[in-house]
Amino acid sequence: MTLTPGGTTHRRTLRWQDARVLAVRDETPRARTLRLALPEPRRHVAGQHYVVRLTAPDGYTAQRSYSVASAPDDTGEVELTVEALEDGEVSGYLHGVVEPGDELEVRGPIGGYFAWAADTPALLVGGGSGVVPLMAMLRQARRAGTGDLLRVVVSARSPADLYYADELPGPETTVVYTRASPGPRPPGRLTVADLAPLVRGGEDVFVCGSPGFCDAATDLLAEVGVPVESIRTERFGPSG
Repeated sequence: MTLTPGGTTHRRTLRWQDARVLAVRDETPRARTLRLALPEPRRHVAGQHYVVRLTAPDGYTAQRSYSVASAPDDTGEVELTVEALEDGEVSGYLHGVVEPGDELEVRGPIGGYFAWAADTPALLVGGGSGVVPLMAMLRQARRAGTGDLLRVVVSARSPADLYYADELPGPETTVVYTRASPGPRPPGRLTVADLAPLVRGGEDVFVCGSPGFCDAATDLLAEVGVPVESIRTERFGPSG
């Protein structure tokens, strides 16, 4: 099996291929992870994404981008976590119809801006489904024994809405709940007090979530002295 690094420009990376669904599992009531086997596997970089395309019998197509949640490896398999959006053409199908054994047309891995090579300190800030690409980074660091490079803060509405709840918690991570909190911190949005202790100085910062979350988090990071040029953002949400 020959893998092409996903961070390089390669014509094959842009070619559609039929991936087989190996397994599905629920992360939250509205989020589902699909594990896919790729016929032409290519090693991705944590933070990259795949495009999934659906084609109807009449030829109509719809496609959406989904971040890779799994760490880079040589298995030829990737995991995509999909949030079910109201009236979402693609997410609705992936949640309500797809099951193991099905095939999905995918293209990727794609993206170089919001990607972490796992060799420099980084602060990861995620809101809701924005935790998905950050989880790939965290998994990679833990697998390599370099978790000390990362500090991670994740915002979720409640424990029931926290993605990867059985795996995410650890010495690198802080979870902030906005509506229902089981811990000593009262529920509420991310604050300067949450971020300030996590900033070491000189690290790259990755912020991912809804447009509103990314804007608010970027403002907070600026307040605690993080240079704007060190912050990379990726905004999630329904397509326009």
